[in-house]
Amino acid sequence: MAKIQKTNVARLLDQAQIPYELVPYEVDENDLSAPHVAEVLDENVAQVFKTLVLQGDRKGYFVCVIPGDATVDLKLAARVSGNKKCELVPVKQLLPLTGYIRGGCSPIGMKKHFPTYIHHTCTDFPHIYISAGVRGLQVKLAPDDLMRVVQAEIAPLIVV
Repeated sequence: MAKIQKTNVARLLDQAQIPYELVPYEVDENDLSAPHVAEVLDENVAQVFKTLVLQGDRKGYFVCVIPGDATVDLKLAARVSGNKKCELVPVKQLLPLTGYIRGGCSPIGMKKHFPTYIHHTCTDFPHIYISAGVRGLQVKLAPDDLMRVVQAEIAPLIVV
């Protein structure tokens, strides 16, 4: 098996002495969705979290980490982040803003630290998956460790 290239995310986790596992998967350029990633990994989609970057009308940019099959509730996201309203950042702004591309955006190691909120269901699991910062690689880690490294707050964030 080919050696997995360490990403910046992995280096930051090493630095923080956080245990994790890098999990490679086959990328489908036509389907970058978290449900697809969960299927390829043969994992519960509720444990494969996606990273969304939003912009609020008052506080600027922030990050929401939600279960792969869920949809962010913009009203809830605005409320928890101290905004009146918010919207998803357009894909073309993602790379210059975060250093990551769509399908490879991780809450760990963005160019700048943004307030980060993670959906409360993450604590239902001993470990969750998030992007390792590139397409085709996930990080498996404990939710508490993720929250600690990105200074995330737990919040209700999804459309129910």
